[in-house]
Amino acid sequence: MPTNGLHQVLKIQFGLVNDTDRYLTAESFGFKVNASAPSLKRKQTWVLEPDPGQGTAVLFRSSHLGRYLSAEEDGRVACEAERPGRDCRFLVLPQPDGRWVLQSEPHGRFFGGTEDQLSCFATAITAAELWTVHLAIHPQAHLLSVSRRRYAHLCPQEDEIAADSNTPWGVDALVTLIFQNRQYCLKSCDSRYLRSDGRLVWEPEARTRYTLEFKAGKLAFKDCDGRYLAPVGPAGTLRAGRNTRPGKDELFDLEESHPQVVLVAANHRYVSVRQGINVSANQDEELDHETFLMQIDRETKKCTFYSSTGGYWTLVTHGGIQATATQVSASTMFEMEWRGRRVALKASNGRYVCMKKNGQLAAISDFVGEHSSHSLGRLGRGPLPGARASSETLSPRGLAPLPPREDEEFILKLINRPILVLRGLDGFVCHRRGSNQLDTNRSVYDVFHLSFSDGAYQIRGRGGGFWHTGSHGSVCSDGERAEDFLFEFRERGRLAIRARSGKYLRGGASGLLRADADAPAGVALWEY
Repeated sequence: MPTNGLHQVLKIQFGLVNDTDRYLTAESFGFKVNASAPSLKRKQTWVLEPDPGQGTAVLFRSSHLGRYLSAEEDGRVACEAERPGRDCRFLVLPQPDGRWVLQSEPHGRFFGGTEDQLSCFATAITAAELWTVHLAIHPQAHLLSVSRRRYAHLCPQEDEIAADSNTPWGVDALVTLIFQNRQYCLKSCDSRYLRSDGRLVWEPEARTRYTLEFKAGKLAFKDCDGRYLAPVGPAGTLRAGRNTRPGKDELFDLEESHPQVVLVAANHRYVSVRQGINVSANQDEELDHETFLMQIDRETKKCTFYSSTGGYWTLVTHGGIQATATQVSASTMFEMEWRGRRVALKASNGRYVCMKKNGQLAAISDFVGEHSSHSLGRLGRGPLPGARASSETLSPRGLAPLPPREDEEFILKLINRPILVLRGLDGFVCHRRGSNQLDTNRSVYDVFHLSFSDGAYQIRGRGGGFWHTGSHGSVCSDGERAEDFLFEFRERGRLAIRARSGKYLRGGASGLLRADADAPAGVALWEY
């Protein structure tokens, strides 16, 4: 299968937290390092690189400076080296509680300290030399077994997570990393935790927590007994094996989890490729053939739709849409036009995609409403009799919401984020302590539950309370009734969330989540 950016290994970025809960920071001025920051931002983000000499040592590169951490023989530390030298080589010594000790390989001393009193001169390990690894990447991803080249996914029938899937298709392939007690849990799409014996449990416990280790740019998960997660047996069941050192079987890649969506057309039916290469709205249930991986181009902000049969939607002769392209090109790109609870798609020929009478999709409309039989002759006359701006009513089949009013409009539903983690420019969204409001600048994150109805989403937080908008644009998380929010997928990996007022949710200097942004840009875009 061509990659075309579909399977992209995430670059592992992280912060290092000392015993006083302060992050290792690389300063631009003087290239000094300290441990004074209370949260994980750009200056506190590091990348681990293997030693070019193929040894066991590693290099720590500052993400924002592009320079390397170094320790001299007298213990002085800095982040000044543009190229890694001998003093930049460190050994990572994982501790039983999940924390790391960093030892200078050439000098044998340990790195630690507090505030601006950091050095690499300690001859013994104390609390000051212990560092907690805090991942700086978005925690929702796909997990790929390096040895089997198969993706991990939830197997509800066997009640396990197995690494036996050729492609990370559908909601079952989503894995969420939960940072807890200085270690990480693996959470399945149904909100259960993976225990080291392979069982899935509803509450986190000691055997659901793992220490992260890095080897040659790959991840390993060590349990509380010092054994490593690995795919076991013909089915590739994930559980701790016998090995106390990570080999190829115990290594994993984290890959970016692109949004996977289903679309409902004006005939009540799901858009599908079940019956061949033509993209048609002709199915009553959403399965793999009705699911499409949506990827937004960084430059043009246009999107592609990739099918489970291995082809991209592409514009063909006479405006037809087929799922046959193996490479991304101009004809596979579609411009998304957000129309409240609906979306319209414009193809590379400048025309809107519409549903023809036989259900097939074609880019043949010059404007939205041109080929809608119920709207012909009604241009400029207002809404149809009995039409409402929104509806929570399901179709007679009970499978899909009532259809859009125009043949060029579609309901687009995100299916692979039943649990949601949001990160803005300043940090993650998290419940504010002792309040019903939400912070947007936290290093830690809360997991929210997502539901969908007629083109809108409802967000539920801790304790089962729903997100709702209050006075002056405030957003609270203790609602007894669900409030609708609209998701607009504006950039690659980022969405805008629109409240019922028409304003967009944003972060900002106050650190509070508010619904008062006029445009879906900047602080009003969220990594999800």
